[in-house]
Amino acid sequence: GFHGLSHSYASRRATELAGMPDARVVSCHLGAGASLAAVRDGRSVDTTMGFTPLAGLVMASRSGDVDPGLLVWLLKAGLSVEELEDGLEHHSGLTGLTGTGDMREVRAAAESGHHDAVLALEIYTHRLRQAISAMAASLGGVDLLVFTGGVGENDATLRNDVVNGLAFLGIKQVHVVRAREDLEIAGRTRAALRQ
Repeated sequence: GFHGLSHSYASRRATELAGMPDARVVSCHLGAGASLAAVRDGRSVDTTMGFTPLAGLVMASRSGDVDPGLLVWLLKAGLSVEELEDGLEHHSGLTGLTGTGDMREVRAAAESGHHDAVLALEIYTHRLRQAISAMAASLGGVDLLVFTGGVGENDATLRNDVVNGLAFLGIKQVHVVRAREDLEIAGRTRAALRQ
């Protein structure tokens, strides 16, 4: 679902680059939307996304996982269901924490010492490490970590912070793979037509 084509392409490409066809892969699609997939033998065995793309990681404008009690509290405090939905989808995540969902702007603000931006990066990185650790647990370890998507491909500082905080996992290789859902669609279409 949701980022499935991206995870499929990135995880397969990473195993090719690493020369490790049987690798346990955690694929990190980090863009405006963000999700992880735990991939073994080319099949996803776990993901951070749920019934909707709202679940999982902190994103540009989506909340990611939140305490269900908070939702009940907000509804009891007078928010309508529509206001709650709009807030979770469009005014949460990095946008809610800093006023912008653009990671480049958040990074620049953090580097200039803006407190909210520093906090937002700490939250984003912490939640990402937590989720990667959970994916590793689903795989029984992790051999390859692959980053894709606009943030995953372009924010080297984030990648380094994440990887350095996960040294205990013994990750063998880290790869950055350009998101190419178009190639995944073309390959699957070709395979279907050959049947």
